[in-house]
Order: sequence, then C-alpha cells, then structure tokens
Amino acid sequence: MSQQPDEPTPEQLEELMRRLASGQLSPDDVAKIQSELASTLGMNVPPAMIQQAMEQMRAMMSGPDEGPVRWSLAQDAARKAAAAPDDEGTSDSSVSATARQQCLDALRVADVWLNGVTTLPASSTDERVWSRAEWVEASLPTWRPLCQPVAEQVAQSLSAAMAEQLPEQMRTMAEQAVGMMRRMGAAVFGAQVGTAVGTLSREVVSAHDIGIPLTAQGTIALLPTNIDRFGEGLEVPPEEVRLYVALRESAYARLFGHAPWLRAHVLSLVTEFARGITIDTDAMTEAVRSVDPSNPEALREAMSSGMFEPQRTPTQQAALTRLETMLALIEGWVDEVTNAAASSTLPSAGRLREAVRRRRA
Repeated sequence: MSQQPDEPTPEQLEELMRRLASGQLSPDDVAKIQSELASTLGMNVPPAMIQQAMEQMRAMMSGPDEGPVRWSLAQDAARKAAAAPDDEGTSDSSVSATARQQCLDALRVADVWLNGVTTLPASSTDERVWSRAEWVEASLPTWRPLCQPVAEQVAQSLSAAMAEQLPEQMRTMAEQAVGMMRRMGAAVFGAQVGTAVGTLSREVVSAHDIGIPLTAQGTIALLPTNIDRFGEGLEVPPEEVRLYVALRESAYARLFGHAPWLRAHVLSLVTEFARGITIDTDAMTEAVRSVDPSNPEALREAMSSGMFEPQRTPTQQAALTRLETMLALIEGWVDEVTNAAASSTLPSAGRLREAVRRRRA
C-alpha cells in the first residue's frame, strides 16, 4: 500500500504556488496538491489531471497582464470563431468587388427613401462593407467598455467567494497567489468574450444590428455574407433583402447620430447591471464537493448547472428592465421608420419585417 504524503504546511503551500508560477512543478508538488484537495475538499484528483491543469494554468498566465480581460486572447478567439465554416460550409472571406458595390448602392437608396419618412437627417460619413473578421476588428474597441465592468465585477465576486470557502491555512497562500489568479481569470474571460464576439459575427447583418452602435461615430456597415444567410428560405429576391437591411442600418445611424447621448446611456445601463453581479458561494461549494474530477462528463454538467451563474438582485433586475426597455424603444422606432419607407415601394416588405421580428425573438 502506498504511503499518503504528509499534509503540507501553509509555508510549503506558499512555496508551491511560487514554484507553480515559475513553471517548476515536481512530482512531489503534484502529490502535495492532490493531498490538499483530498483533505480540504474531499476530492480525489488523479495526478495526471492535476499536471494537465497546471500546464493549462501556466499557459494562460504566460501572456501579458492586460487587466481583467486579456484582449489579445479575445481578439484571437473572435477571429477563429468568425473564420470557422458554417453548418452549410460557408466560410468567412474577403468581400468581392461586386458584393461591395451592391451593398453601397443599397445604402445610398436607403438614405433617399428614409428622407421621405423621417425628419432626422442622414448622419453617416463612412459607409463600409465588411467580412465577419472586419466586423470583429471594428467592434472590439466598443466591446471593451461593455465587457470590462462585467469582468471586474465577476473577478471580485469570485475572489471573495473563494476566500470565504478556503480553509484558514490556505488563505495566506491564496493572498500570495492573487495576481496569478487574476491573470488566469483574465485569460478565461478573454477566451469567452472572444468566442462570443466571433459567434455573433456570424449572425449580425450590419454594424447596428444588435441595437447599439458598435462602430466609430458616423460609420455604417453591411455584412453581405450574413445578409445572404438571412435571406435563405425567405423566397425574397436578394436585392430586396439587401435593401431592407440597408434601410434598418441607415435608420439606426440616423437615430444615434441625432441623439449622441443615446450610446452613452445604453452603455451606462450595461455597467449598472454589471455592478450588481454576485455569486452564490453555497451553491458553488456544494457543486465542487459533489463533482467527481475523474469524470469529464460530470465536470461539464457541473459547469453548466449554474455553479458560477450570477444571482440576480432586485437592483440588478431593475437595471436589466431599464436596459431592455431602452433597446425595445430603439428597435421599435427603427422598425416603424423602416416599414414606412419600404411598405409602399418594396414588394416583400411585410415578409421581411416579419422575418426580422422572428429573428430578434
């Protein structure tokens, strides 16, 4: 029978964390980690799994310190997600000269039509036609202020939750390793943000498609690859689909251009929502204790069960309600103005309007 390693002292644990950060982890170190997990959390983790986890942690911590989100990793993950082929085999590619000209023509026609239904003047000074990767690059600067408050609040909540659950003898070690933990969290959050942005790049049909301006002031843009996907199965001529999307994009641009405070207001509502994020520490502890770390399927189920899901407070719910109301008002105005401009001149306007509503729902 093999002899169990002695329980490490707090000083030995601190030294272990320093060696982990330096990339020097011996088999004895792995045994100490295994012993500590077994004695404090009741988890019997195989040494090979611990070693693999440590390697992944070192890889995540090897990059530059970019704050609560590692944006270089987010950019890389977003571009990879954007470039991945669709289920239909469609992949991101450079916009052809023909597609570019068709989209620019649609935007110019849209401006003429909108002049007849709204007094808000055209405010666009920069008309673009983008691939998915170009949308990623153009929108990332706006994602920073959107995601940064959320990342900061989640990091603070998780750090506090972990500190509460750690045994007394491990808290000094955790304090010593706080910088390492933050960098690891920044890498994880960066990968998540990047994947989400990259996935969204495969869906949006224009720069303002999600209801807030994600581009520089005065810039409007269409994504022809995604517009083509949106029109599939609608039995509507491609030029009508393109023109309807151009009308919506131009309407968004006029609204945000006429009310420059609107963008800041929407971003402030997102920030207010992020401030209220809290973590249910009891649920997290219970989930950790009940998971068999040697069973990958059990680990996946635990991660998707809500162990890290933020708990919504009344203040946070109020902020979310205000945000949803503002986005609904923006969408309602754009929908009405677009319909007014298209209903009498675009044969498929009604069908396209319904398709947009189903897509947003």
